[in-house]
Amino acid sequence: MSQAVIHNKVVYLAGQVADNTTADVTGQTQQVLATIDRLLMQAGTDKYRILSATIYLADIATFAEMNAAWDAWVPAGNTPARATVEARLASPDYKVEIQVIAAMP
Repeated sequence: MSQAVIHNKVVYLAGQVADNTTADVTGQTQQVLATIDRLLMQAGTDKYRILSATIYLADIATFAEMNAAWDAWVPAGNTPARATVEARLASPDYKVEIQVIAAMP
């Protein structure tokens, strides 16, 4: 599986999950966002160019905690289109998975 694919100046990231699954949803979200920052940088772009995001939560009741971490991370005035859904993730230890699509400069 590729972590990132670039096509026609658009970067498609695979769904990212936390490395430390003992963290709560806030901690896992922060980990995932840091990974997204790193992958976008490696691809030659950044979070200011995110076009859309899909966020999968193991428990939709944790939406507020995830959203607080997201709001602290996403650049004001550069908020992408976003969907958030409850889903059964690949491991019961994962609380959040985030997939993004970003433009290249």
